[in-house]
Parts: sequence; C-alpha cells; structure tokens
Amino acid sequence: MPVISYREALRETLREEMHRDDSVFLIGEEIGIFEGSYKITAGLLAEFGEKRVRDTPIAEEGFVGAAVGAAMLGLRPVVEIMTINFSLLALDQIVNHAAKIYGMFGGQTSVPMVIRTPGGGGQQLGATHSQNIELYYAFVPGLKVVAPSTPADARALMRAAIRDDDPVLFLENLALYNTKGEVPADLEPAEIGKAAVRRVGTDITLIGYSRMAAVATQVARRLHDDNGIDAEVIDLRSLRPLDRDTLVESVRKTGCAVIAEDDWLTYGIGAEVAASISDGAFDYLDAPVRRVAAAEVPLPYAKPLEQAALPSAESLYAAARETLTAVGRL
Repeated sequence: MPVISYREALRETLREEMHRDDSVFLIGEEIGIFEGSYKITAGLLAEFGEKRVRDTPIAEEGFVGAAVGAAMLGLRPVVEIMTINFSLLALDQIVNHAAKIYGMFGGQTSVPMVIRTPGGGGQQLGATHSQNIELYYAFVPGLKVVAPSTPADARALMRAAIRDDDPVLFLENLALYNTKGEVPADLEPAEIGKAAVRRVGTDITLIGYSRMAAVATQVARRLHDDNGIDAEVIDLRSLRPLDRDTLVESVRKTGCAVIAEDDWLTYGIGAEVAASISDGAFDYLDAPVRRVAAAEVPLPYAKPLEQAALPSAESLYAAARETLTAVGRL
C-alpha cells in the first residue's frame, strides 16, 4: 500500500476527480501559475488548462460568489481560500447563499461545491492568520463541514465532498500537510457525518478532530506504554453533521472522556461534543467531561508564546491522567 503525504493525497484526489468528472474545476487565489500557497494544486494547471484551473484576484467574496453561481448551473467547483481567516471576507456568500439556496428555493437547485481552506497555529503566521474558526461554519445548517486528520481520510473525504450535492467546507490544518500515511489507491469516498474509531479501548475516551485527533492517538499510545491504560480514540472527521451516536456509544463503554480541540474553549466545538455526551451518556459518566483547547488569546507571533497558547500532547496527557486518577484507574 503506498505511503504518501496529506498534501499528496489531496493533490492526487483532485486530479482523479477532475479526470472522472468534467464538471469539476478549481478556482482560487494563486492556484494556477503559482500552484497554490501550499502547493496542493501543483501541476494541475499544466495538465488541465486555464478553463479548469482558474486563478482569481485576491477577492474572496467575488470568487466564492462566482463558484456558487457555477454550482447552481451544474458545475462542481472546488474553491481554494488561502487560509480560513480569509474566508471571513466571503462569509455572506458562504452563509447566506451557498448554505441557504437549496432550502430557500424549495430544492429546485443545489449547490454542489467544495471550499478547501487551511487553518491552525504553530507556523508563526500571527493572530490573524492562525485561527481555528470552523465553529462559525459548523453552526450553519445547509453546510457540511469536514476535517480529515490523516492522508487516507484526506483522500476519502475529498472524494465524498466533491461528489456531494451540498456545499462542503473542507478544513485542512497546516501542521498536517507533511504528515504521511498509507493511502489505498482505490479508497472509496468516506461517509460524511461518520466519526472514526482510531483506537479501541475501555478505560477512557479521547476525542479530537483534525490535528488534535492525531495528537489524541499519540497520547493514547503513551497512556498505554506508561500506565497500561487502554484509551479509545474518536476522530470526529465531520463537524456538521456530527456523529453523536459514536461519541455516546464510546463514553457509555469507558465512563469518562477528554475532548481536545485547536479552537478556543469558550463556545468551541468541544462544547457541543460535551453537551452531546451529557445528553446521551450522563448516567454512564464516572467523572466530568474534560476539555483541552487553545488559550483564550489572539495567538502570539513569538514561537515560545505561540506554543504555550496551543493545546499539546502534554496538556492532553495531563488532562487524561487527572481524569483517570479521579475515577480510580491510576
């Protein structure tokens, strides 16, 4: 089975889907001649031409709006916004148009488009370029929001997103682009709205998405090696729709949970996850649900301060140990 990077998985999947379906085209800032800020679209302009790899001005509201119109007329645009922070400039097009057109027009037209955009801190890009604001979009009915953590899921969820008839926000964390993993060439599209159980366990449930799902898997291995603890790891993969059933099933088995997220604690994705656990597994909990998240500050530029503000394997490990101690498993 080939081992490729997250970046390569995205690029190859875009290429495959463009060969499979002539209605798929790419549009965004510097994705053609420059081949994208993170080189996801490298080589695609030369292969498919300017008609299907469309460079745009730095005008997010304009080119996202153009993609909405193209999708309404039967094409399947894949939009690249250079960073999720810049998506705020297209908020009206995403929230008031892409998400609502199907419902407002009684299903007469759909909006089959994908918006790819990276986010996350740790790259010293400053507070306005390092945010995890996926909550803004996961809040909105009519959008689907996915956040793959592995190269295999990057391929499977991208295939699913492009073929979906609803608008999909496809979240990529900058820290994941160079990570590698096994990716079957014939991997089928993933089910949007279905979490993945990355590791089966009985002592505690660790829950994350995107980068923090990968961190949770590392922490689970460390808990086993250091303490003999069998942690179950749930990778949300999809933020809307959210797979509440898998979350509840896991916590009913383990009796305790720690949620790890790269966004801020207050009103974060983890708050919805914790509420879902409370609704479905309250009587099974042996300890309060713990949350590990970013510090409630604009992310500093200075590397030591930036690292201190971000959630880490150490902070998740400590929270898991505290929970395990509280329930008498350590």
